[in-house]
Amino acid sequence: MKIQPVIDRIEHEMDVLRGEATKDVTYVSQNTWASDSQAREAFSQAVKKLLDVNSWSNLSSLTAGFQLYDATGNPKYGAPPLVGDYIRVTLPGPMPENWVCVSHTLTTEKQVAFTVQPSHNPNGKDGKEIDHFFHQQARSTFQVELRGNTIIASEMGRQEGINNQSPEAGNRAVINTAIAEVGWWFYQKFQWKQLTDYLVAD
Repeated sequence: MKIQPVIDRIEHEMDVLRGEATKDVTYVSQNTWASDSQAREAFSQAVKKLLDVNSWSNLSSLTAGFQLYDATGNPKYGAPPLVGDYIRVTLPGPMPENWVCVSHTLTTEKQVAFTVQPSHNPNGKDGKEIDHFFHQQARSTFQVELRGNTIIASEMGRQEGINNQSPEAGNRAVINTAIAEVGWWFYQKFQWKQLTDYLVAD
């Protein structure tokens, strides 16, 4: 076993812990149907589930709660996420609320996706602090895609770095570090694999 790669990995993890480095993660599920018509119908249903963000709260009692808000901070129901909208993410247990803002959407005949980034609470006082355990540069893209008769659902996290530096972290630096680390080691896989499995389920 070579020592240097292990040392490099440990050093990178320490940089991540200090909020000085980032990680990229991807979670994917897929399902294949017997015919084109079945696959197209299933893709249509997958798109509906993807864009009904509030329904993600029903995946499990152990997964997060999700509520979509419009650009002015009012709750949205029965409507897809649009650029400028916000999503409140409520983790299980006595955890602080986390907020993301929709920064990009994509809709084609065989691919639908939207991207979010950590944000302030739209109903907060000043908007200077980032009310999320990741810093503002992080991105998460949620996507469903039809390839042949196969539907592929994915959650792609990019530039995920811990929001534990002032002034963006406010008084959340310690809890943000704990939430992010637990997320990387366990909870993210549980949360996002549940979602991607749900999106491609029969």
